[in-house]
Amino acid sequence: MLLASAGILFGLLILIWGADRFVAGAAGLSRNLGVSPLVIGLTVVAFGTSAPEMMVSLMAALDGAPGIAIGNAIGSNIANIGLILGATAVVAPLTYHSRVLKSEYPILIMVSLGIATLLIDAEISPIDGALMIAGLGFVLWRTLKLATSSTQDPITEEYDAEIPKDLSTGLAIFWTLIGLVLLLAGSKSMVWGATEVALFFGVSDLVIGLTIVAIGTSLPELAASLASVAKKRTRFGCWQCDRIKHI
Repeated sequence: MLLASAGILFGLLILIWGADRFVAGAAGLSRNLGVSPLVIGLTVVAFGTSAPEMMVSLMAALDGAPGIAIGNAIGSNIANIGLILGATAVVAPLTYHSRVLKSEYPILIMVSLGIATLLIDAEISPIDGALMIAGLGFVLWRTLKLATSSTQDPITEEYDAEIPKDLSTGLAIFWTLIGLVLLLAGSKSMVWGATEVALFFGVSDLVIGLTIVAIGTSLPELAASLASVAKKRTRFGCWQCDRIKHI
């Protein structure tokens, strides 16, 4: 039990650092290639900040622990809105003026309802997966189209301030690859530890995925949001905005 708990903690720490390095490297590389800050934020940063959840769910599915995969995906989304957004709003009121962000609300609702519908039969089939990927492709197309026509959106300034400006292309590639390796190692450790904890307590891996794993992979966003409030920024921090918009 102690070793499994250490595996979860170690995996979480590696995931946090790996995601940070991956986002910094990928975002810096994209900037060097001439991609606009808004497009980087809505794509590279969106996927990068979701990397811990994606890698943990992927690794769990490959290791024969589908409950952790599903629980982590659903639980992380609950934590992103209920825990992170709620805790931040309790500390200070949040205001925003982003047209891009407002336009994402209907998609958030539709995606949530769509996933709930697919889960009615308690199974996510390959067809369900294909539908999700197709939906993601449509959302990405729509997001990129919106980003190219919203260069004056207030959120652009926040992305521009967060994306590394002095990272060489070689170093950006290096950190991107290092981040991927760390994400793989961290997710493997966390899935193993979570599985062992579930066996020790005699609960399903779904419960562990919905609680320990989901909250754990959401802690970096919680810390970033609270830190943003501490700096008296009354808008969503750009990294956290992206997380909420793409869940």
